[in-house]
Amino acid sequence: MITIAALYHFARVTDPAVLRPALGDICAQTGVRGSLLIAREGINGTIAGAGEGVATVLAYIRAQDGFTALEHKESYAEAMPFGRMKVKLKREIVTMGIPNVDPRAQVGSYVAPKDWNALIASEDVAVIDTRNDYEVGIGTFKGAVDPDIRSFRDFPAWWQAHKDEYRGKRIAMFCTGGIRCEKSTNYLLSQGVNKVFHLKGGILKYLEEVPAEQSQWHGECYVFDGRVSVGHGLKPGPYDSCHGCRRPISAADKASPLYERGACCPACAGEHTEADRNRFRERQRQLDLAAQRGAQVFVANRLD
Repeated sequence: MITIAALYHFARVTDPAVLRPALGDICAQTGVRGSLLIAREGINGTIAGAGEGVATVLAYIRAQDGFTALEHKESYAEAMPFGRMKVKLKREIVTMGIPNVDPRAQVGSYVAPKDWNALIASEDVAVIDTRNDYEVGIGTFKGAVDPDIRSFRDFPAWWQAHKDEYRGKRIAMFCTGGIRCEKSTNYLLSQGVNKVFHLKGGILKYLEEVPAEQSQWHGECYVFDGRVSVGHGLKPGPYDSCHGCRRPISAADKASPLYERGACCPACAGEHTEADRNRFRERQRQLDLAAQRGAQVFVANRLD
């Protein structure tokens, strides 16, 4: 059984370039794979491996200055959901692109999963999904507002265009694991919104703790690894990933005449040139050849 740990933590990292190779080395030594982003504002990512190996990597991160309080969300899979380990340096561990947004200074009020249903049922609460359009497309909370954004960078502009619609409302926001809400709640507070809440631990914690029969969640939750999606109890869902655009695809998508394995799906069929599709086809051919040789192959999803 493979242990999967989703994690993030905002803390001052004096020299990310020094931490990067050290993290890569500890992951290599323990056989852990996945993706970690490091910036001066902290760390974000998902790792997977044997339980002992994942625990060793988490302990190493927590031993760094400012990371003692790092939390993670744990789930399990039968197969390794990553092909390799990537540790990357970034300007932001989740990109909003707005100067002076700092979750270490102030964030909205955390709401535990067990209390979330009561909050979002209140008439004076506007529930906003801060995730990208392809994520919202396969699942969200009942009654949630979909900003219909292609990336988290678009959220501030969406808010500025729609903020008057939410005057007098309490704002409740949610995302996959909580990291985007750390920034979005800090941003809204800086814009003069006083009553801002967010789901502690994100959708993943909600699906882990709230029984399906009590849940207000509809559909699946997109995740940034080979599982593609998870449902209640964090069980892997029915979605695959389009190798052309990395969006989640269903059995119905695969039955569409616009779907070509490894090249495009109904959502991206009109987005690429024929040269792009030929490149994707060649990549799929190479993946198939590797699979025939018995190699385990992966195509990574987008990282939040």
